[in-house]
Formats: sequence, C-alpha cells, structure tokens
Amino acid sequence: MKKYIAEFIGTFSMIFCGTGAMTINEVTGGTVTHVGIAFTWGLIVMAMIYAFGETSGAHFNPAVSMAFAYAKKFSWKEVPKYIIAQVLGAFLASLILWVLFPASETLGATIPTVDVWRAFILEFLLTFFLMVVIINVSTGSKEIGVVAGIAIGGVVLLEAMFAGPITNASMNPARSIAPAIVSGNLQHLWMYIFAPILGALLAVVSCKLVKYDNCCEDPQCGNK
Repeated sequence: MKKYIAEFIGTFSMIFCGTGAMTINEVTGGTVTHVGIAFTWGLIVMAMIYAFGETSGAHFNPAVSMAFAYAKKFSWKEVPKYIIAQVLGAFLASLILWVLFPASETLGATIPTVDVWRAFILEFLLTFFLMVVIINVSTGSKEIGVVAGIAIGGVVLLEAMFAGPITNASMNPARSIAPAIVSGNLQHLWMYIFAPILGALLAVVSCKLVKYDNCCEDPQCGNK
C-alpha cells in the first residue's frame, strides 16, 4: 500500500506544482514566465524522485509504468494499481487548483498550438527521449539516486523549455487527463494519452537494441 500512496502523493505534488505554475502564470498575466514554468516542472520531478524513489520507484506517469513493465523491470499486475494512484493524485491536484483559481480557463491543460499530427509526433519524441534517460539511469524499475533525480528532472526541464510553447510538453497521460477533464478542454486529449505511451514503449525497444536482453539488471524482475 505504501508504494501506491507514494505514487499518489508524488503525482499530486508534481501536477499541483507544475500545472499550478501554468495556472498562476495564466491568471496573473505571465508573472511566472515560460522559463519559470519549465524550471518548476524540472525541480518538482527531481524533488519527488528523491522523496519517493526508494518507496515506489517514482514513476508518477502511466507511460513510464507501462514501459517498465514492457521492459520486464516491473510486474504488469502492478501497472493498473500504479495508474489508478497516479490519475487520482493528478485529479486531486487539478480539483484544488480549480477551487483556488476559478478564473483559469485551462488549469494547465495540454493544448497544442500546431496541427494535431505535428503535436502527436512531438509528444511521441519527447516521451521517447525522457524514457530513454529513465530506463538507463534507473535501478530496476526504481528511479533512485542523485544521478536519476538530476538526469530525469533535467530532461523534463529541457523538454518543457523548448517544447512547452508547442504542446505544453506533457509526456504523461495522467498529467494531461486531469486538468483536461476538470477544465473541460478535451479536444485533443486522446493524443496526450497515446503519444506518450507509444514513445515510452519505443524507448524500451531502442534500449533492447543497444543493451543486453530486456534492458534489465535483475533477471527476476520481469517474470510476472
């Protein structure tokens, strides 16, 4: 149960701070700035990895949990439980932001500024890059240690910095689902669900091509 609570709290914290920065930026006329939003995302991801990496692995992302399971680093039986915890945490964060900032029209929802197919490709590639780093710095299915926190948080910051103005750099279905539903911005939600999942799975495939079988340090980790 502790690992599910950790995923809930970690995802809640990440979505509250990340989309919270976007929401505050929206309602205050840009005081946080794009750079500030990118740094908020990167720093909160890094902090939550340090806080909960040992407990749950600090996935905080359904695409990451599914990719770890596909790589045989994580049990498929755990995936639905992790996803439920992640989505519930994200929803709580979005609901609190909705109460705090009723003037916001988006609550940090992911809304592309380009054609959907271009946005799909970008989200696919962003998640691919993120998962390549995650799977190579993680220990089994756990994002733990100084290197993991800095590397993963750094990639999130980097991708939010350059891709934020185009797709809001979601890379995470839970991150997109909650604010989209709470704010009513559902137009392109399907893209933000499928593109990250496919991108994360491709990262596992690429890992298998350049590393030993299953990209897995623990031969017992993928037998469920």
